[in-house]
Amino acid sequence: MTEHPKIHPVVDVEAPAPTAPLVPPGSATSEKVAQDSSVCRNEPFLWFTQGRQRRGAVVAIGATVGILYLVFRPKLPKYSIDSLRISDLRLNFDMTLYAKFDVKITANNPNKKIGIYYKQGGRLSVWYTKSKLCEGSLPKFYQGHQNITKLDVALTGQTESGSTLMSALQEQQQTGQIPLDLKVDAPVAIKLGKLKMRKVRTLGECKLVVDSLSANNIISIKASNCKFRLKL
Repeated sequence: MTEHPKIHPVVDVEAPAPTAPLVPPGSATSEKVAQDSSVCRNEPFLWFTQGRQRRGAVVAIGATVGILYLVFRPKLPKYSIDSLRISDLRLNFDMTLYAKFDVKITANNPNKKIGIYYKQGGRLSVWYTKSKLCEGSLPKFYQGHQNITKLDVALTGQTESGSTLMSALQEQQQTGQIPLDLKVDAPVAIKLGKLKMRKVRTLGECKLVVDSLSANNIISIKASNCKFRLKL
């Protein structure tokens, strides 16, 4: 009896094993991709909406400022130096220059509906060129509508290199024209009607020309030019 040959299946070891789809249809990952695509499509609309909101806020702020300006008609306060008196100006034993000045100032609030609170911490100083001669504190007070207030401020100070500075002052005094700078730095709060605004700073400088720096004598202010501004 003849034997038939047996056939055995051959396995290809190099063939890759069958794999399942990486992202089966209907899976959660597919849903996330769809959501991300939706967000991307909506981004231009979101930017447009946010841009309109920002522009609307800017327009509202501008309108409010315009209305306040029309209602209150704000004006900067005005200041002037009425008189300057030197009580003491001398060299100390340590060669520092000691100075004591008395300054009379007029503060004028021309506004009809705006009051000014002068807060604690205001300073007034007197300078010759780049050297500060003396400094003093401004009083704390409230200035009402269309009010004129007289201030009397005492200033004292000691300056290094007093001998050199005194010589320069004496030489300048011989010309009869001594330039001095009065600088103001005062924190204030503005009152609009019954609304009290946040604190700002009044910065100012008065350039003076006086005829003398002799102690306890009448000093004539030959020229005065003052400029002031508000700093938020």
